[in-house]
Amino acid sequence: MGLGAIDLNLLVALEALLEEKNVTHAGVRLSTSQSAMSGSLARLRRHFNDELLVRVGREYELTPLAERLLPVVQASLYKAEEALSLTRRFEPERSRQRFSVVMSDYLMTVFVEPLLRAIAEQAPGIRIDFHPLVPGQPETETHLRCHDLMMVPLGYQLPGISEAVMHDRFVCIVDPDNPRLKDGRLTLRDLAEMPHAASAFGKSLTPADRQLETLGITPRVQVSAPGFSVLPFLVGGTDLVAMVPERLARRFEGFARCVAVPAPFPDVPLVEAMYWHHNRHSDPAHRWLRETVRMVGASLDEPAASSVAATASDGSTAIPATDAGHGDYAFPTLLTAS
Repeated sequence: MGLGAIDLNLLVALEALLEEKNVTHAGVRLSTSQSAMSGSLARLRRHFNDELLVRVGREYELTPLAERLLPVVQASLYKAEEALSLTRRFEPERSRQRFSVVMSDYLMTVFVEPLLRAIAEQAPGIRIDFHPLVPGQPETETHLRCHDLMMVPLGYQLPGISEAVMHDRFVCIVDPDNPRLKDGRLTLRDLAEMPHAASAFGKSLTPADRQLETLGITPRVQVSAPGFSVLPFLVGGTDLVAMVPERLARRFEGFARCVAVPAPFPDVPLVEAMYWHHNRHSDPAHRWLRETVRMVGASLDEPAASSVAATASDGSTAIPATDAGHGDYAFPTLLTAS
């Protein structure tokens, strides 16, 4: 059946029905009466020869076909909105564009909140769909083409264009009562002997892992978890140590039972970057998105060296505000791709 024989407005109704799983809620979302939405559902059922929504108790659930349809419809409407919004000018305050961004759990934790604040101030009608960075995810041009941005550590083997956005460095986190802590510090011997909680990124090593390898230390991993964000909760009440980006450690230090202390070796930099497909480079909306991400990254980097207070409340030595011994190695200069 050709597109000319189909009312494409039904795709909008279909997305709302499948996402809300409720005729009334879908109608409210689209400012449409319940009877009109019920009519759309009836037409969609006839078209697909499938119930799409079936009642289970007091709720509705998607049929297997509807489960398969949902991501396809979402992607189709995203592309349609993208095509209709492409103009020579981009007005963020009026735009209802929808962007797709892939990022790690670490960036979800430390970057999304300020990014959403910036977007809400400039472009309240814009929608951002965040997707997790999955270990083993294909690093191909096709995959990059499916999203507006992928935000991953600089050096990730992705095609397209990249630009450094934000810097961080690795620190150690342990339970505050860990007996290995002496004057708020750990030694290399401690790292060699202590059990580790480690982030698992497939076969990839973090910069901190590579540094330990260079120093001849093979961590005794007792617990592993996907990503960094769960590690602060694993060390609390245990003798485990974990190595995480400093901003994430600061984020969790207030409500997870952990304390951040300096790593007993020169700072290991972590440079997060945004990657995008070259066919989006000149799009005005995409340029605005990149500029917003760049602005947020710069604002986070301004206090990058302030880290944990110079002296913790318990009198122990915490991470220093600056580290003159490591200079630019700790926080390399950002380059702008525009």
